[in-house]
Amino acid sequence: MRQLFLCLPHLARARAVVLCLWCASCARTSPEPPFTLRQVGPNVWAAIHNAKAAEPAWANAGFVIGDDGVTVIDTFASAATAARLLTEIRTRTKLPVRFVVNTHYHVDHVAGNGVFGDTGAMIVAHRNVRDWIHTENLRLMGPQITPDQKILTEAFVAPTVGYDQRVNLYLGSRQIQVLSLPGHTGGDSIVVVPDSKIVFGGDLLVHNMLPTLVDASTQAWIDTLDLLLTRHADHTFVPGHGDVGKAQDVAAFREYLMRLRRLVTEAQAQGQSGDAVAAAVMPALKEKYGHMEFFDGIAKQNVLETDAELHGRKRVPPVH
Repeated sequence: MRQLFLCLPHLARARAVVLCLWCASCARTSPEPPFTLRQVGPNVWAAIHNAKAAEPAWANAGFVIGDDGVTVIDTFASAATAARLLTEIRTRTKLPVRFVVNTHYHVDHVAGNGVFGDTGAMIVAHRNVRDWIHTENLRLMGPQITPDQKILTEAFVAPTVGYDQRVNLYLGSRQIQVLSLPGHTGGDSIVVVPDSKIVFGGDLLVHNMLPTLVDASTQAWIDTLDLLLTRHADHTFVPGHGDVGKAQDVAAFREYLMRLRRLVTEAQAQGQSGDAVAAAVMPALKEKYGHMEFFDGIAKQNVLETDAELHGRKRVPPVH
């Protein structure tokens, strides 16, 4: 049977998900693994997307081993990559995977949920994710969606446990804190491992690359980053995309969002909107951030999304 893969280049088109399905070029064997495991604390591991792989993970994930079980953070863009993560976990412990935390609904963080659900794990997320995992991912794929893609997306395993503001998970004596913070989608979670001073930020954090703002509220996002820097200045941060970082990397990402808002606001004050705002803002943005990953594919859309947001025209996922 042909293997089904999702090849998702970090939502590089802000209003469409680029999918490679039932595709021989995606199925070729690669000597490079889809992710690289990094131990970031005692029995805390980050799985970092490997761009060199023929079948990349397309996002980061991670796991925490406790006294009586394991918590997994995010499940990648395909069941095949999630299964590989489960294999890596099994080489380190035979304890059951008790919890999976989805940091948000985007396909590159949830497509492997079923792999862990089949082992009996509870899938935990902000309450909005249960609806959005299907409706909003289908919307992002847009009118070009194929029947196979639609079937795949509708089959994503939704969270079985929803929460509103925060929930604590326990692996015996080891506490895992899951908190809802706004910014990237309106249904975002961070995962804090207090005994190791580790924060898994999902896509509320990206390192040395541009974010996608398709669902974003940038002022709320900046406020969230301020909060993280205040509460967790001495922590290690595992972003949703990019390498593991420290507080200075969180601050650099916050500065990007702040500069973007300021430049767009200044262009709007000159009576510009839409593509005219992009034309005015892009030179300054490129001078400062042109070296960052995904700049050419995402920067202009970031400007247009921010322009729409500041004009009150931005569409964000509806809360049911």
